[in-house]
Amino acid sequence: MLKVHRISSVEWNPSAVVALATSADSSQVAAARADGSLEIWLVSPGSVGWHRQLTIHGDPNSRVSSLVWCRSGPRGGPLGRLLSSSIDGSVSEWDLFDLRQKVLDSIGISIWQIAAEPFNDLLLDVKQEIKSYENGHANPSLTSGVNEGENSESEDEDNDKNAVEILDHNDAKNTRLALACDDGCVRIYGVSDAEKLTYIRTLPRVSGRTLSVTWSSDATRIYSGSSDGFIRCWDVKLAHEIYRITVGLGGLRSGSDLCIWSLLALRCGTIVSGDSSGSVQFWDDKFGTLLQAHSYHKGDVNALSAAPSHNRVFSAGSDGQVILYKLSSESVGSRDRKFVPEVIKKWIYVGYVRAHTHDVRALTIAVPISHEDLPPDEKVKRSRGPEKPLDFSYHKWAHLGVPMLISAGDDTKLFAYSVKEFTKFSPHDICPAPQRMPMQLVLKTVFNQTPLLLIQAAHSLDIYCVRLKNGMVSDTSPGPSGGLASTDLVARVKCKASRKIICSTISSSGTSFAYSDHVKPNLFELKRNKSGKSLWNVNKRQLPKELPFAHYMVFSSDSSRLLLAGHDRRIYVVDVGSAELVHAFTPCRKDGGESLPPSEPPITKMFTSTDGQWLAAINCFGDVYIFNLETLRQHWFISRLDGASVTAGGFTPQNSNILIICTSSNQVYALDVEAKQLGEWSMRHTFSLPRRYQEFPGEVIGLSFQPSSSSSSVIVYSPRAMCMIDFGMPVDRDDDTDVPNGQGLTRKLHSNGALKRKLHGLESKLNGRRNFDFCAFRDPVLFVEHLSKSSLLVIDKPWLQVVDTFDAQPVHRHIFGT
Repeated sequence: MLKVHRISSVEWNPSAVVALATSADSSQVAAARADGSLEIWLVSPGSVGWHRQLTIHGDPNSRVSSLVWCRSGPRGGPLGRLLSSSIDGSVSEWDLFDLRQKVLDSIGISIWQIAAEPFNDLLLDVKQEIKSYENGHANPSLTSGVNEGENSESEDEDNDKNAVEILDHNDAKNTRLALACDDGCVRIYGVSDAEKLTYIRTLPRVSGRTLSVTWSSDATRIYSGSSDGFIRCWDVKLAHEIYRITVGLGGLRSGSDLCIWSLLALRCGTIVSGDSSGSVQFWDDKFGTLLQAHSYHKGDVNALSAAPSHNRVFSAGSDGQVILYKLSSESVGSRDRKFVPEVIKKWIYVGYVRAHTHDVRALTIAVPISHEDLPPDEKVKRSRGPEKPLDFSYHKWAHLGVPMLISAGDDTKLFAYSVKEFTKFSPHDICPAPQRMPMQLVLKTVFNQTPLLLIQAAHSLDIYCVRLKNGMVSDTSPGPSGGLASTDLVARVKCKASRKIICSTISSSGTSFAYSDHVKPNLFELKRNKSGKSLWNVNKRQLPKELPFAHYMVFSSDSSRLLLAGHDRRIYVVDVGSAELVHAFTPCRKDGGESLPPSEPPITKMFTSTDGQWLAAINCFGDVYIFNLETLRQHWFISRLDGASVTAGGFTPQNSNILIICTSSNQVYALDVEAKQLGEWSMRHTFSLPRRYQEFPGEVIGLSFQPSSSSSSVIVYSPRAMCMIDFGMPVDRDDDTDVPNGQGLTRKLHSNGALKRKLHGLESKLNGRRNFDFCAFRDPVLFVEHLSKSSLLVIDKPWLQVVDTFDAQPVHRHIFGT
C-alpha cells in the first residue's frame, strides 16, 4: 500500500504581476513581477496548462512599471526585443539568451509607461500578421455579467480581412520608443542594435505627471495622458501639441485629481482612455470629440487592450473586473427607400468577468502556435454527468491561431480568456501555483537515515527534518493517507539583502548544500553536534574564485562532486572534499566543439544518474546534452524533442542508462543515453500515449521515482494532479472514462460526497495500478516525492491561506442578503 503524507505549513509568498507584453509573433507572453523577476510563458492550447519556458531574476530593488516587446534589427529575431521601464527611471532589456537584465539607459526620472511605435510590416495586412496592441501599464469565486450586445454580428471578425494603409514616417530602421515620464514630458528614444538607447527628442512639458502614452497606427502622432485630466495629441515630427481632450467631461469626475492610467489608439480612428474615476471613454482621433463613455468599473482603470481586429476592447481595473466593449453598427435615418439610412457605429458594453480576487494590473493579447486538437473524425469519449467540468471549456475556444486575452494582477495569477466568446466561457487559470518554490528531498542521509527537505526562498535557504505522523484521514487531505507529516527546522542560511537566490541543491548524504545568487555560488557543510545548545552546525566552504554565478546546480549521486551550470554557459565540476575545480564542460551540438567558446543557450536543468556516470544538462529551449562524468567528455546531443521545451526529467533507479524526459507538449520520452537512441519503451509508445495524458491538467513540474532498483514506475505531477506511469505495464490507448482535468475533478470531489467516498483520493487511485491513471489535488501542490517504496510526501498549500499573506486587500464583493 502506498501511503500519502502531507505538509501544508510551508511559507509561500508569490509576487504580484505588474506588467504583461506579447512577443512580436504573438506566441509568447512576458510577465514582470513586483520582486524583479520576469517569466516567459508559451501559449499552448494543446494542453490544459501553459508552460513557463524560463524565468529571469532581475534587480529586486527596481520595480518594473511597463513592458514592451519590439523588433529592431537582426538582434530582435522573430520574437523581438523585450524592454521594460522602471519607477527608478531606467530602461532595461531582458536578454532571453543570456537570461539576464541589462540596463540600456537611465534618465533619472520615474517612467510610468513605455510604448513602441507600430511596425509597418505588421500592419500592412492584418489578415496575415496578427498584431496585439496593449499598453502593458502597471499602476501602483468567479462572477460574470453579460449584455445581449455580444451576440450582435454587425461588426464580425471580417474586419481582419481589410488591409490597412500605412504612411511611412521616415526611412529609419530602428524602432522608436515613447516614454511617459513623471516630470510631465514624453521622451522619444530609438532602439538600435547597440547596447544603449538613442535619444531623439523630448515633447514639451505639461502640468502634472505623464502617466500613459501610445502611438497612432501610422506612427505620426503620439497620445499622452497625464495626472491633470488631459489627453494630448502630439505631432511626432514637429514635436508640438495638436489638440487636447478634457477627459472629465464624459466621466464621473473632473479636475486635477483625475489620472489617465491607460490609452489605446485603434486603427478605426478611435482613442480609448481609462482613468482613475473608473470610466472608459472612446474619442474621435481627428477632432478629440467624445463618442461614448462607460463607467462600469468601480475603481481605477489600470489597463486596456484591443483584439487584433480592433473591434473589441477590453478594460481591467482595481475592482478585479475585466470588461468587454464591442463596436456595433446602427442604421439611423428615414424609412423612405429613396434615402440610404445613415450607419452609426457605437462602442457598446457587452459584459464583465471577475476571475481575480485583487486589482488587475495588465492585459495583453496572445495567439496560440502549438499543435491543434484532434481532427473532427477522431472523437474522444467523455464521461457523462449532470455537470461538465469547468475547465473543459478551455478546449472549446483555445485553438491554433485564435486570439486569447491574458490578464494579471495583485493576486499573482494569470488568466486566459476567449477573445471572441469572452463571456461564454470561463477564464483559464494559467498558473495555479505561481512562483513555486524550488524544493529537494534527500532520504537516506548520514544523520540516522533521517530525510532532509531543502526549501529555497528568495533570500534564504531552509533545511527541515521530515518526521511522519501516523493518523487517521484528515478532513482537508485529498484522501486516505498516512497522515500529516511534520517538519523541524534544522538550518537557515540567508543571503545578502541586496541579492536574490537563483538556484540551490543538497547532497544525497545531507552533509553538503549550496546556492548561487547573482554574484557567486556558495557551498556549506552541515554537521550534527553530539552536545551543546545547538544540535546542528553550518560551516561555509570556500569555492574556487573563478566560478561564475550559476543558473542551476546539482550534486553527484555519491555527494563527492558539485556540478554548476554557470551563467557563462559552461558546466563546472567541483570536488567537494578539496573544493577544487576538476573540469569545465562546454556544451556543444557537434563533436569537437568543446574546445570552442560557449555558443549554446544557458543550462537551466540538470540531472545525474544514480551510478554517478551520466549528467543530463538541458538548456532553456529544451535541447539536451549528455556528459560522461567518468571520462569527462560530452557523450550525446539531443535536439528539442518534438520541438518542445523540457518541463521535468530524471534517470530511473532501475537502469541508470535510461533518462525520462517530459516536455511542454505533454509527451514522455525514455532515452537510452549509453546507446544514444530512444529507449525501447519510447519506440513503442511515445507517439501513442493516452489522450488523457496529453491533456494533463496543468504544467508538469516534476517526477518522482520509487527509491527501489526493482521499480519501473514514476509519478509525473503538476500543481493540479499527478499521474502514475509504469514502464513495465502495457499502455492503454484510451477509454477516457475518467475526467482528466484537475480543476473539474476537484470540483466534483468537493460537491459530490458519494463520488468523494468512491474515489477517496490519492491512495485508492495509485494503488489501483492502472497505467496512466490520474489523481487530482484539491489544493495547489508545490512538491511530490517518494519517502520510501510505500510512502509519498505531498507538499501543498490552500490558496486562501496564500491570499491571506498578500499585502494588498482583496476586492470587496457584496454578497446578497448581507
